[in-house]
Amino acid sequence: MLDLEENIVVKMINELEEEKVIIGYHTLINWDKTEDEHVSAMIEVKVSPQRGQGFDRVANLIYNFPEVEAMYLMSGGYDFSIELKKAPMKEIARFVTSKLSVIDEVQSTATHVILKKYKDHGTLFENDDEDRRMAVSL
Repeated sequence: MLDLEENIVVKMINELEEEKVIIGYHTLINWDKTEDEHVSAMIEVKVSPQRGQGFDRVANLIYNFPEVEAMYLMSGGYDFSIELKKAPMKEIARFVTSKLSVIDEVQSTATHVILKKYKDHGTLFENDDEDRRMAVSL
């Protein structure tokens, strides 16, 4: 595919890892095909930025919680979007009420439970081979 020798590709990958261009690898799991009953949640968070530090200090407080899978600074009505690791609903509620909402700079939150993933990291979770068109005859 790359038309390069394997050792050259390995060397290039090692260099990219050392330069922190490649910073990690992930396993992508289709949880709908497992017996897992936990849910994922996205939380929008509105905060008061800190003078001279912007949003970074508040972000640091939040992204260091082990429950946080990903966190983004966003434009729009909320400042941060947080994706939580899969957990029972009680643990997600406990995280929001006991850890996130009690941070002084947090003004409000909106929690959304992920009901179904259709695409993640560029990978479709649906079977594209299935024909979903409705048959119609006259």
